[in-house]
Amino acid sequence: MAPPRILLCGDVLGRLNQLFKRVNSVNKSAGPFDSLFCVGQFFPDETDRLDELMDYVEGRAQIPLPTYFIGDYGVGAAKVLSAASKNSANQGFKMDGFKICDNLFWLKGSGKFTLHGLSVAYLSGRQLSSGQQFGSYSEDDIDALRAFAEEPGIVDLFLSNEWPSGVTNRAAVSDIPSGMSDSSGSDSTVSQLVAEIKPRYHIAGTKGAFYAREPYSNVDAVHVTRFLGLASVGNKEKQKFLHALSPTPSSAMSAAEISTKPPNTTLSPYALADQVDRPKEATKRAGDNAPDSQYWRYDVSNKRQKHGNGDGNKVCFKFISSGSCPRGEKCNFQHDVDAREQFLRGVCLDFIIKGKCEKGPDCNFKHSLQDEGESYSRKRPGSGNNNAIRLKECWFCLSSPNVEIHLVTSIGENFYCALAKGPLVQDHVLLIPVEHLPNTLCLSADGEIELGKFQNSVKMYYKNQGKEAVFFEWISKRGTHANLQAVPVPSSKAAALKDIFNLAAEKLGFEFVTKKFNNNSEGRKWLRTQFDKNLSCFYVELPEGSILSHLVEENEKFPAQFGREVLAGLLNMADRADWRNCTLGKEEETKLAENFKKRFEVFDPSH
Repeated sequence: MAPPRILLCGDVLGRLNQLFKRVNSVNKSAGPFDSLFCVGQFFPDETDRLDELMDYVEGRAQIPLPTYFIGDYGVGAAKVLSAASKNSANQGFKMDGFKICDNLFWLKGSGKFTLHGLSVAYLSGRQLSSGQQFGSYSEDDIDALRAFAEEPGIVDLFLSNEWPSGVTNRAAVSDIPSGMSDSSGSDSTVSQLVAEIKPRYHIAGTKGAFYAREPYSNVDAVHVTRFLGLASVGNKEKQKFLHALSPTPSSAMSAAEISTKPPNTTLSPYALADQVDRPKEATKRAGDNAPDSQYWRYDVSNKRQKHGNGDGNKVCFKFISSGSCPRGEKCNFQHDVDAREQFLRGVCLDFIIKGKCEKGPDCNFKHSLQDEGESYSRKRPGSGNNNAIRLKECWFCLSSPNVEIHLVTSIGENFYCALAKGPLVQDHVLLIPVEHLPNTLCLSADGEIELGKFQNSVKMYYKNQGKEAVFFEWISKRGTHANLQAVPVPSSKAAALKDIFNLAAEKLGFEFVTKKFNNNSEGRKWLRTQFDKNLSCFYVELPEGSILSHLVEENEKFPAQFGREVLAGLLNMADRADWRNCTLGKEEETKLAENFKKRFEVFDPSH
């Protein structure tokens, strides 16, 4: 399958007619292109161009291809974005864009999503302290990106409005656009984030200049990053504002391809900046270390530590939110065990450390310190759920207001069955524990028995249609609510399953632990002996009785949608490898769930 073809644009400034005239020209001569990403200010900088913008927003002019923007500020931004936020179609947890009009999507706040196989992360807005509703990012947006940075897999594109501080190559002054200073329009927070996220491509705007930096190597990663700064549409200097790119998704690349370094690769500019800014560690306070600032947020005092030579007044955010810190004892900030325990009991992180929460009644966490035993109903102590800050309501707990109950097809005592959101194929279902558990390998005896019944029922249901059942589970050590996926595969393709999973593993540089069993119960007993709660894990149960499992090491990159991606390849459905590309409307989902419920009824173990 050919790599996606995308266009990248700098500050639009409301000049949509000029932008799309150029896009149509490029599309005609070198296209077709799949999508357009705009960084920097998208809305007009003067009222004269507001009518031009509204012609597109209100449908009087057409946008030629799916267009995504992060520069949510300028004339008219508040009006347009307020209306979009109130649109019922944009409610809920959406990271793939709020729809403004046909082919125009606002990437709000921060997030990560997959588009045409590419992993795209973004930070919307700018660093402002005015607290305005649009056009600035929040501390929560930054925290979310840091959580995403710890997830398996490589980010292909990272979009920011402002440039990262220090990205220009001071050793090659001729490469830096004339009149452009490194400090103006730069953001040190973006520098810290990009050093953590380590994207393959980083795209930014706001400086009004085009700059393509040499690729640079990343600390603790094998791949390089390429930075691209884009000029504004219609700039008087005629600098480049539109750039075409056709990157192969990292998920489809071999380890050798990912680790290839061009001859002009430099060291990371952020590592160099760190050395320049801190030539003598011993002469400065730990709290003054700029690159370390990403690990803390608030002042604390008189807290006991787990380890680390922490500054007495600053707490390590990574330790509190995840239970671990990659710097270990070398961390310069407190690993506050008391705060971590309160976080696990469901107490709001802002309340724990600042004594107050700016969200007030809109916050879904507790605003009082909890004694031992007063655990949060949606969080099991010790679960280490990194995403609690972002996902305040579980998608899979039946009591949650965010659960999509119309997809649920049957409910037992310990498990329920639901159609998959954005299914790979028809009858793709999830088997989900009723209790909020991090994986299906820590079930009670009754839960294990009921799961076995559901699995056998699904197998019989698929078999009745001439298909075989493939079960797989991705267990992230930072995961939330467990779900075991079941996908029907034509019987004629079942024999190829083991080979294609092993081939995919080989491409990622690991080898499955494989064992064959005569019955499902024995296989899952063996899985529990292989499982290590301190590591992430993937396993797949094949129709002929084999189980393939893999424990993901601490620094290993592993795609969270690996199981689905492999099956999509087997079924020649590469375009459906990501569930977000396969989502349906609620009315259609409801109809599919009802139809499945009727067909599955005779096999349903809950009846």
